[in-house]
Amino acid sequence: MLKIWGKIIKNNKIVIDDVVTSDIEGSYQENLKVCITELCNKFDISKPYWLPVNLEQYNKMSKTSFNQDNFIEEIDFDKFMIVELEDEDKQT
Repeated sequence: MLKIWGKIIKNNKIVIDDVVTSDIEGSYQENLKVCITELCNKFDISKPYWLPVNLEQYNKMSKTSFNQDNFIEEIDFDKFMIVELEDEDKQT
């Protein structure tokens, strides 16, 4: 199961956040896509484009942030961050 914490940040403050999970049968990337889509729907924002820097950050640290460069339309926040959370079941 993949668990992602999404945050919308404006003026260095979290204005909205939520945690979503995905446990579909499929690849890690498919589960990640489901989580990001769900967060974007909840936050009423368009889906961001992954740039090479986002892929590098996510692969190294299991988190990345998306700013205006990742969106086609104008955004009214500073950044959208996603962080992969550890699954408690895996820790035991």
